[in-house]
Amino acid sequence: MNRVGSKDHMLVKAYVLLPLILSAFERDAGIISSHLRTPAPYLDMLNSAAAAVTGDLRDIRHEMRKQGIKVYQQQRLGNGIEARFLCRGYHDQMLLLYDIIAAQAAIHMRRYLGMDISAFKNYEDQYPIKPESGERVP
Repeated sequence: MNRVGSKDHMLVKAYVLLPLILSAFERDAGIISSHLRTPAPYLDMLNSAAAAVTGDLRDIRHEMRKQGIKVYQQQRLGNGIEARFLCRGYHDQMLLLYDIIAAQAAIHMRRYLGMDISAFKNYEDQYPIKPESGERVP
């Protein structure tokens, strides 16, 4: 019997993915600030998106503590990132393939930047990064 539910996996996936998105925004801000003549508007947008990611990551960490989930190892492999975690006393692992990470990160980055992701909405519904507001994680 699997003691780790899909909501638990979603939290772990978000815990792995959100720092990558935050790093991408920070890296892009550095590139923009050194290569554009008027970087301020772009940096404001990236900083706002990064702040939203930081807030979501804080919420994810809080929910993980509440649900008894702890990621104790993350390892970059040739094909993806493996996360090993403890969920209410049960050990489990998850492998996020780099191709999937890149695709999901691109969608979520667009959302954080305030862009229309309706073309990706079906994908977002299938692979959410965190519960909808008001939705309780079991």
